[in-house]
Amino acid sequence: MQSDPQPIIEVRHLDFFYGSHKALKDINMHIFPRQVTALIGPSGCGKSTFLRCLNRMNDTIKGTRVEGKILFEGEDIYNPELDLPSLRQRIGMVFQMPNPFPQSVYDNVAFGPRVTGMSLGKTELDELVEQSLRQAALWEDVRDHLHDDALGLALGQQQRLCIARLLAVHPEVILMDEPASALDPIATAHIEALIAELKEQYCIVIVTHNMQQAARVSDYTGLFWLGELVEYAPTNQMFTRPSQQITEDYITGRMG
Repeated sequence: MQSDPQPIIEVRHLDFFYGSHKALKDINMHIFPRQVTALIGPSGCGKSTFLRCLNRMNDTIKGTRVEGKILFEGEDIYNPELDLPSLRQRIGMVFQMPNPFPQSVYDNVAFGPRVTGMSLGKTELDELVEQSLRQAALWEDVRDHLHDDALGLALGQQQRLCIARLLAVHPEVILMDEPASALDPIATAHIEALIAELKEQYCIVIVTHNMQQAARVSDYTGLFWLGELVEYAPTNQMFTRPSQQITEDYITGRMG
């Protein structure tokens, strides 16, 4: 598999602590643009903690600290002078449970451009909302209901709306923390198809407990185990020729 030789994110000797508890241990990883990276492993192994390190969402948790470096396009994201709102605009996150705002479909998508001060006239904003909803494969569902309450959408539609809301602020990286775990199989298939389309423009990092999903959607896969990155490789290699016995045992269901 050909990949861009220049990673968009470089993780170097990352340790993460909840108080005195070391939750991540010496993580090293290169994440490439226009690729999907899947993070797998049993519950509590550090996958979601690692994902939240990539846009500093863990900063909101009291008593946490980071050692090591995460470079985003060559810049250390833990530099104290870094503009954090700008980082989270460029590296956005989609959560496990859809979290649309209790307002209209249109206002959900327009929220980011408005609060980040993007100077858009009404026509430009209308076009951006439509473009974002099209990118999220939701436009045909909601084009005649833009001013209806977003909470009235089905769960799968709500999740795609949250993706559209993120796309409206032009991120470079999309983090997804089990984005389909609360959805039915049909809605899950829609999200997976959407991931395949979005990777043509974005770097995507997804946490999933579903190994079949990781095999279907990702280009690279990392296995986390007790806070360590046990193996990280192209997905096809990982699932057919893993280099670590623990990887083979986990993938085949003998462990985890």
